[in-house]
Amino acid sequence: MSAEPETADKPAVVVAGDALVDLTPTRTADGATAFQPCPGGSCLNVAAGLGRLGVPAMLLARISDDYFGGLLRAHLAASGTRLTHVLPTSDPTALAAVHLREDGSAAYSFHANGAADRGLRPEHLAALPDGGTLPPGAALHLGSLGLLLEPLALTLDGLLRREAGRRLVSLDPNVRPGLVTDRAAYLRRLAEWVALADVVKASDEDLAWLHPGESYEAVADRWLASGAGLVLITFGSRGAWAAGRDARVHVPAPAVEVVDTVGAGDAFTAGALAHLHHTGRLDREGVDGLGAGELARLLSYAVEIAADTCTRAGAQPPYRRDGVPASA
Repeated sequence: MSAEPETADKPAVVVAGDALVDLTPTRTADGATAFQPCPGGSCLNVAAGLGRLGVPAMLLARISDDYFGGLLRAHLAASGTRLTHVLPTSDPTALAAVHLREDGSAAYSFHANGAADRGLRPEHLAALPDGGTLPPGAALHLGSLGLLLEPLALTLDGLLRREAGRRLVSLDPNVRPGLVTDRAAYLRRLAEWVALADVVKASDEDLAWLHPGESYEAVADRWLASGAGLVLITFGSRGAWAAGRDARVHVPAPAVEVVDTVGAGDAFTAGALAHLHHTGRLDREGVDGLGAGELARLLSYAVEIAADTCTRAGAQPPYRRDGVPASA
């Protein structure tokens, strides 16, 4: 099991993948519908959430030099996330139009053709510090649009296969069915990635699309048998469930006044990884050793971070200094 980092500067998590702008619905003074640009993208949200929770984290992504890219960089810097692995480009920033349902949950339509983040290619990694070699001991988190949009998906596939077994790998498919062009191929690739990952997080909506008709317990059993060490399933307002090598636990979600659920799942992931970091369990040995009590504490912390995020518009996870309890 890993110890606490020797210094606050030692990177603990590298998040690789999408970085985009959410166009969140709002109203003008005369009542017309308008859209407010907000930092978004599942991986950017996780990286920002980790920074806000006191975890030394960096985002590995291409970010545009356009106005929206500047918005993303400022958001990451304000969140305490490292920009050392951000690659500049003149390609435009991807946009996601957010549509809020009556219950505050979010649906998305994406505008990502030729966008900065999806253009990450294997050869771009050589331009990173240390020639693309990730910091020793740092965990790697991947997911969402990065698994779907080429050439980013191919680049992350190679990165995952290279780093699996060298460091803790966290995976969140965060499925966007409207972007899946070949369901069978996507399911095959995801199964391979799950087998290489140590921590796999999914929502109940993800599972309903990925494996319709199967119970979440059956899916978790299969993922654990294929190689994962910890499976985390979220159920929105009904809390979350975890399955590890030796225990299974469900915790309820705290009751909050929901503004919207944008970024809630990513905030949960950041909370889970932050808990592992703060308790010295951010490696495979630490994950495999989680008992029922440790799993309950991890889930309770992660659902509290997610619930807190739902009290604000857009993907705005809390700062650790904002009254969020320590995870240990």
